[in-house]
Amino acid sequence: MKSTIKIAALFLFVCAGSISAKGQNKNAADAVSRSAIWEKIGRFFSPPPEYAGKYGTYRSPLKFYDGHAVKTPADWQRRRKEILSRWNKMMGEWPPLLKDQQMKMIDSTRREGFTQYRVRFNWTPNEETQGYLLVPDGKGKKPAVITVYYEPETAAGLGKPDHPNRDFAYQLTKRGFVTLSLGTTKATAAGTFSLYYPDIENAKVEPLSMLGCAAANAWYVLSKLPEVDSTRIGIMGHSFGGKWAMFASCLFDKFACAVWSDPGIVFDETREAVNYWEPWYLGYYPKPWRKRGMITAENPAKGLYPKLVAEGYDLQELHALMAPRPFLVSGGSETTVERWIALNHTIAVNQLLGYQNRVAMTNRPAHSPTPDSNEKAYLFLEYFLKNLPE
Repeated sequence: MKSTIKIAALFLFVCAGSISAKGQNKNAADAVSRSAIWEKIGRFFSPPPEYAGKYGTYRSPLKFYDGHAVKTPADWQRRRKEILSRWNKMMGEWPPLLKDQQMKMIDSTRREGFTQYRVRFNWTPNEETQGYLLVPDGKGKKPAVITVYYEPETAAGLGKPDHPNRDFAYQLTKRGFVTLSLGTTKATAAGTFSLYYPDIENAKVEPLSMLGCAAANAWYVLSKLPEVDSTRIGIMGHSFGGKWAMFASCLFDKFACAVWSDPGIVFDETREAVNYWEPWYLGYYPKPWRKRGMITAENPAKGLYPKLVAEGYDLQELHALMAPRPFLVSGGSETTVERWIALNHTIAVNQLLGYQNRVAMTNRPAHSPTPDSNEKAYLFLEYFLKNLPE
């Protein structure tokens, strides 16, 4: 009998040791996973030598509008408020954010390793939207990403095959993120693309800023889900969605990080796709609108945009509002490597605050995302939003 007990005890000891070893091996794998990700993406957080430390003619965010220098983190907090206040005044103040609403489920579908919910909620005080909530299997709170585009189907993996490599929400859900895919379906069908508050005849907020407001309301409704860790919500978009994600994350500081895929990160009137002058972005005025396309004497920009340019404003001021939150510019034909000159201004703000490796850019030749550019973006989001050991 004693012999049997000893054998059983030995068996339990060996099993426990085996389980412990497996746990240690798993923890060891997790422990290197963050550093392994950094091995793949770390080089994208430094500008090439020819652009390092160059700031161009962009106005420094580290100077108050009256010319005084920002010298301390406390100074920066005042300067940050000044920038945000100035831009909100120029673009139009947001209506009160909708902090207390609940997401309504329309239907659900089981997909591979996750559940897809068709949902609806108000993203402005007077407009409801529908989107796709994708929730991976498994218990516990998870990181989340809001994806934004012309319509919500593409990012959810339900889009047309002629737009490949834009299924951001689907791919991120397969990696363990809760995702909410949103898009301006009705406005896109109408050729007006954006959001107009209170209405398109008399918008009080620049449409691109209003898209940011809608994303902020989406953050609130997503953050209430029991599956979501509200401290780990990011935003990602491409092209039109890249502009949307950029303005949303810069203007609303609850987004923990962001990926902006080739939006054109500063004004550039030589690039037709960097068209911040259009009425659905920063050049709103009541219809009839200008013909879509480049600015010419016969087809001038109107509304706020030409005033911004004339008074020396550019988007590096908004980028700086991200600090110290990290962001990745997934650059293509509209956001080329020399845009590090604009990004260096946000690097300088982060340095003042005591942070490094908060601003990243990858570059590809074409505007469209690629599997490689997407992989780098997904790794960036995993690095900053997943609770991985150092």
